[in-house]
Amino acid sequence: MYGIINKAIEGLVTENFGSEKWDQIKVQSGIKEDRFLSNDHYEDATTYQLIGAASQVLGISQNEILLAFGKYWILNTGHQHYGTLMHAGGTSLKEFLLNLPNFHSRVMLIYPSITPPDFKVFTITDKELHLYYYSTRPGLTYFAEGLIVGLAESFQETISVVLLQQRVGERDPDIFKISWV
Repeated sequence: MYGIINKAIEGLVTENFGSEKWDQIKVQSGIKEDRFLSNDHYEDATTYQLIGAASQVLGISQNEILLAFGKYWILNTGHQHYGTLMHAGGTSLKEFLLNLPNFHSRVMLIYPSITPPDFKVFTITDKELHLYYYSTRPGLTYFAEGLIVGLAESFQETISVVLLQQRVGERDPDIFKISWV
């Protein structure tokens, strides 16, 4: 993963728990880097180690951290680094989700080595849709849910997100039901 991911984890922790907790997380994780460079590529294991260490240091489950991180990614990192792309994605959550393939194509121009997830939208009605999340990286279901929640907040929409199916095999999707309240 690119360093921007790990920098965002650092931002989430320092803004909500302080820099001392971030220092403890770095020690607990065994990561030797003093800082992460946004455009440098790091092993996926680095990010997973940071999430695991954050869970231990903060006393919060990894799923809760991933959920908060997904929301933080949209509301902070996404708008700060991809503001123009975010605004070009649509004027509503539904429109943005339908345009995600285009969004990721543009992000790949910035980060050519990125392996973005795939999102597919099904069962579209005025009040509900099913979002299929495919990723080459396991264990990010709650990060994806946090992204959805962050996007809804960004568009000032009230939604309910239910995980209908969690990924089992490498090619299986996580399936979320998104309902507008």
